[in-house]
Amino acid sequence: MHQIDRLPFIIAATLFLLAWMLGLPMRAQSAPLADIHCTLIQDAESGKTLYQDGVCDQRVSPASTFKVPLALIGYDSGILTDEHTPSWDYKPEFNAVKRDRKTVDPTIWERDSIIWYSREITRRLGADRFAGYVSKFGYGNKDVSGNPGKNDGLTNSWVDSSLEISPVEQTAFLRQLLAGKMPVSAKAHQMTQAILPNFKAGDWMVQGKTGSTRIAKDKRSLGWFVGWAQKGGQRIVFARLNVDGTRSDMPKGLKTRAQFLRDLPQLLK
Repeated sequence: MHQIDRLPFIIAATLFLLAWMLGLPMRAQSAPLADIHCTLIQDAESGKTLYQDGVCDQRVSPASTFKVPLALIGYDSGILTDEHTPSWDYKPEFNAVKRDRKTVDPTIWERDSIIWYSREITRRLGADRFAGYVSKFGYGNKDVSGNPGKNDGLTNSWVDSSLEISPVEQTAFLRQLLAGKMPVSAKAHQMTQAILPNFKAGDWMVQGKTGSTRIAKDKRSLGWFVGWAQKGGQRIVFARLNVDGTRSDMPKGLKTRAQFLRDLPQLLK
């Protein structure tokens, strides 16, 4: 009788091992990447959730939304000075796309999402200081090791690599930033807020950062828009995340931003 009771477990274990040996996909505990869509809006001061829709607790690559914590790091470390200093010239070894081959300062960096400027900041920091900042920020999974065997954590960990963060963690980080409670200087808090791009959504004044990347393992596009907004005396933080359900080469950050700016006035009537 006991052998019969154990039979279903033996069969299940055997099937699991066979699937693992054959490389078949395993069902994850959380939603697959194709199903990740989240809009999360919270009161900036209290943290009260004002609107939530979708899967908001699954971590994915921050992509260019990482330029927000990286600005804090840059100003706190003294690598960045003000809105327009330093201004660095493009060099051919940066191997950037054509639109990014130009002179860039902190404001242009955030506005146009220039990855070579991010990499110049992290190179000047060095691996140990970079990892130290990300760790003390408690940013996502805090993993800046990069891709296995490539030794690229210092310059690529936040782009479809080891570093991941969820929408819930994004808004928690933004609340700390707005409250001036990150473990960096007051100037770093002030300057980071100053250089984030500005937008309008109805009566809302919005500051935020997009993020786009293509998930290598399943070739789907990921798009972020995170930031804060104010209308009258109300201040909110938000994170919107979209991951394509089908394979795509189209960047989703700008589309995700446009949709959120269109939707915001209706979501918080």
